[in-house]
Amino acid sequence: MRILICGAGQVGYGIAERLSRENNDVTVIDNSAELIQNIQDRLDVRGYVGHGSHPDVLATAGAEQADMIIAVTLYDEVNMVACQVAHSLFKVPTKIARIRAQSYKQAHWQNLFTSEHMPIDVIISPEIEVGDVILRRVALPGARDLVLFNEDTVAMVAIECDENCPLIDTPLSQLTELFPDLNAVVCGIARRGEMITPRSSDQILLGDTCYVITDRQQIRRTVSIFGKDNPEASRIVIAGGGNIGVYLAKRIEDRLPNARVRIIENSRQAAEKLADELRRTIVLHGNALDDSILQEAGIEDTDLMVSITNNDQVNILSSVLAKKLGCKRNLSLLNNIGYHDFTRSLGIDDFINPRSVTISRVLQYVRRGRIRGVYSIENGAAEVIEAEALEASPLVGKPLRELELPSGVRIGMISHEGTLMKPTGDMIIKPNDRVVMIALSEHVHEVEQMFRTSKDFF
Repeated sequence: MRILICGAGQVGYGIAERLSRENNDVTVIDNSAELIQNIQDRLDVRGYVGHGSHPDVLATAGAEQADMIIAVTLYDEVNMVACQVAHSLFKVPTKIARIRAQSYKQAHWQNLFTSEHMPIDVIISPEIEVGDVILRRVALPGARDLVLFNEDTVAMVAIECDENCPLIDTPLSQLTELFPDLNAVVCGIARRGEMITPRSSDQILLGDTCYVITDRQQIRRTVSIFGKDNPEASRIVIAGGGNIGVYLAKRIEDRLPNARVRIIENSRQAAEKLADELRRTIVLHGNALDDSILQEAGIEDTDLMVSITNNDQVNILSSVLAKKLGCKRNLSLLNNIGYHDFTRSLGIDDFINPRSVTISRVLQYVRRGRIRGVYSIENGAAEVIEAEALEASPLVGKPLRELELPSGVRIGMISHEGTLMKPTGDMIIKPNDRVVMIALSEHVHEVEQMFRTSKDFF
């Protein structure tokens, strides 16, 4: 696939890195010669210095042959115009834009982004995407990650197996015997830096992170079985009152009426604006690295500290300080993937990589075939994929035990006419069934092949 990316910042770089690794033909445009040089030195992509919305720059970068444009510069208006120019002058089929300002996405302007007006097929808002991830962690603190598929009826839950997990050393085959009515399957395990798709004879080991696909109605029971009975966080401190912080606080006010939320914001002007916008949230002006401010926020009685400033170091240190002062759990926003490997040793309970969240959103539209949902896990080592089986699919019509699935693919749930079924050897996938699975990155292309329509082959 020929893909044109406007913007070589953190988001653009992350998308280019992932897509070029999958042998896509990737070209990146950015105003900064330094960023373009950096991305060309590190990745197998072409780079052009210029304004991403200018027709001559897009033409030079090969827009006429592009299958997709992904506009993720720092400026909404540049991203919007880039998509408009790509559509009007170069007939680029798929147009994706990052748009951060919420004003553009208000319900009464919903017709703005249509083919008749501003032809953008997919709008990405990293702030909203990250905010929603955090909300799911707030609601289910026992999970490291939680994503919904199949019209929100199927969940992928990531659970860390610590010393309190009663399933340590238990073979996966025994889970069905122990919990016969549990509609859940362990489809992936992150173990000592490696991602595996386990077999039924494999055991759960101390330190594993298990990726479980389950019926949404059984999420809490699934997490509880792994020894994670943490109650929903009700006392929350947020460090950082930027776009994510505002969105998060507003959603908590709407969805968790009993929650007590405090925001710490370093800018007085921003803090005053926040205080006017929020109804029940207490806004404190100060530095999240100041223990007196944290104590004023009641950190010693806090269930969860969410550090989401635009500085990774501040997020790490404020999380560690909060834990030292008595906060039960913490969660940090970390853009730099170099920090991910040692967060646990510092006392960081959990972290979110916004780049990974954004890439997951883009991948859904890059994947060929009847792929309905994609979520990247473990820094791209694997993907959770929801796909629709067509009559011509090699998966249809045979018992699962007779299918020659790649070793790096494990099916977690099958949805047939609205009924969710845990896969068994005798089960047969039928046309139009939805299948939710985990595939290691090197096997994703094979999954695409399984779910391609006949016309996709030519």
